[in-house]
Amino acid sequence: MSRAGESALDRSAQRRTLPVPYFHTVFTLPHAINDWVGWNDKLIYDLLFASATDTLQAFAARHWNGTLGITAVLHTWGQTMERHIHLHCIVPGGAFTFDGEQFKPCPHRDWLFPVKALSKVFRGNYLERLEHAHTTGELKTPPGTHFGALRKALREHDWVVYAKPPFGGPQQIIDYLGRYTHRIAISNHRILNLADGKVTFTWKDYKDGAKTKVMTLDANEFIRRFTLHILPPRFTRIRHYGLLACGHRATKLNRAKALLGLAPVTTTKVREPYDVLLQRLTGKDIHVCPSCGGRLRRQRDLAPTIGPARGQDPPLACEAA
Repeated sequence: MSRAGESALDRSAQRRTLPVPYFHTVFTLPHAINDWVGWNDKLIYDLLFASATDTLQAFAARHWNGTLGITAVLHTWGQTMERHIHLHCIVPGGAFTFDGEQFKPCPHRDWLFPVKALSKVFRGNYLERLEHAHTTGELKTPPGTHFGALRKALREHDWVVYAKPPFGGPQQIIDYLGRYTHRIAISNHRILNLADGKVTFTWKDYKDGAKTKVMTLDANEFIRRFTLHILPPRFTRIRHYGLLACGHRATKLNRAKALLGLAPVTTTKVREPYDVLLQRLTGKDIHVCPSCGGRLRRQRDLAPTIGPARGQDPPLACEAA
């Protein structure tokens, strides 16, 4: 994308940010559920979105009597491309009160809510939804497994909720959403070698001080791990909730900005001419000849012609008698 395109996106994103700290919380599913994902991927991912965001909204309602804005991003992989299902939640540090009269800022600059309390509520919320899906038959049981064993394994351990350091400002949020949210299981720069049916790549071992290490896998195993992270058709992996929900974001964001003494978000859309849009996105001016560099000039407009209906052959020309 051209620099002009990037700056346009930056301006658009900046209009949707608030002058408050933004917090980054990660909700992780236990590995005990991994064997069930191949049979229930969309359901398990949807429940993660619903449980994590409901947990955050429940804390906002309890502490501030209001609604948070949440952008949630699904990741399904770890550094070695095995399943590691987790949800990144980016949250403005404050709540829009239910009566619409206040925007209450978070009183803490380093943390949003206590992560241990979030973890307990998140686990209970997810297990309740999973139990319901099993009862209604929506949850499919893989061969050789039992839901009772899964339930027991999920209840035995604490669930991980991790609070990352807050973002430094709007530009950090924009950079994160522009790059990190669109990552895939492995990027090309991590692949060191492809030879003799094996793939060698780098990975970070976070259990060993985030040291960079090298792993070699058989090509079939590498492909198997990579395909674990192909999402269901038309699945939305970036979703917005509460104050940032797409259906009423402009209205609620304008109200929050007004309460903070800021100018409202401009929602009027002006359609760009096709040539301006193309130059902004690609950096190419279609009015310049790619061969000689001369400027193209409009000679005349051609009236649209009506061709044969789809599926019909064009009419045959009549031969002179």
